[in-house]
Amino acid sequence: MTGPFLSIRGIRKVYGAVTAVGNVSMDIGEGEFMTFLGPSGSGKSTTLYILAGFQDPTEGDILLKGRSLLSTPSHKRNIGMVFQRYTLFPHLSVGENVAFPLRIRRRPNAEIADKVKAALELVRLDGYEDRMPANMSGGQQQRVALARALVYEPPVLLMDEPLSALDKKLRDEIQFEIRRIHQETGVTILYVTHDQEEALRLSDRIAVFSQGRIEQIGTGRELYADPATRFVAGFIGDSNFLDAEILAVEGRLAQLRLPGGGVIGGIPLHGGATSGKVSLMLRPERIDLAVGEGRGTLDGVVRDVTFLGNNIHVLVEPPGASVISVRLPFGHAALSGIVAGAPVSLAFNPESTHAF
Repeated sequence: MTGPFLSIRGIRKVYGAVTAVGNVSMDIGEGEFMTFLGPSGSGKSTTLYILAGFQDPTEGDILLKGRSLLSTPSHKRNIGMVFQRYTLFPHLSVGENVAFPLRIRRRPNAEIADKVKAALELVRLDGYEDRMPANMSGGQQQRVALARALVYEPPVLLMDEPLSALDKKLRDEIQFEIRRIHQETGVTILYVTHDQEEALRLSDRIAVFSQGRIEQIGTGRELYADPATRFVAGFIGDSNFLDAEILAVEGRLAQLRLPGGGVIGGIPLHGGATSGKVSLMLRPERIDLAVGEGRGTLDGVVRDVTFLGNNIHVLVEPPGASVISVRLPFGHAALSGIVAGAPVSLAFNPESTHAF
């Protein structure tokens, strides 16, 4: 096979005056776990439904192994789908729910029995063939839905917010199972979520959506360490944004003046500006803190301290700036002096920051 396994080319979806998806393009490798991440209304689910064949694009194309899918109806695309709601048939047993895609494909009964057994073993529900969906937990029902989507061995599996109806403990459990199943089967997965932690746990790569377009595609580590836009910087991980002024630019690095007059150089700069105001991103866990003024890059006053077990959350207010969130490991040397009202200094490595 030449070219990408799955290719989304210039997809647009317009509803009257509203552009739900605008010129989305990406290539997905065979066996890859790609997550569409973004807030509600960002276009991620619409893109997935176009892939599934539930909606037609206004423009663009979807290619699987080099062949367009647009003229193929959804039920003939041989693509698996798992929804937020389990969409199980309540009058059918677990075994019959899982067997359904094979029965409509008129597969022999012996083959159906073997494949249903294997699919339930894959999701660790072997022995549940005769159970009714109403007598199962939400997590078990979602496993049945996953088995049903995989039983006919589709080359691509689409998952639209499949865990959002579950509580945190169940979400964590099923996330682990989805990752295991992906590793065992090698199926190509396109997964939609608004939960950044879920995306980081599961994905090989993540496409960050905003307002119908893709802001950036990369691994979780790439998106976190080197966000391309202010939106990505704010959506992936926790971030502070501090107003600053450009003093000089050399290549992609800038020298900035911070609130209070402090100057710092070597800041990665995005957007091509050479002067004016910028937003400086600071990760809470990449900021160090010392008691007393003049011992770092930025001075401030402690406004709140919260114990969170393995870390301490400190809110610091610099003069003339918004409150900054700092996360310190439990046992940090300065903890004994960090109390509300105490003057403190903040320090950070320029390489761990970004200006937009």
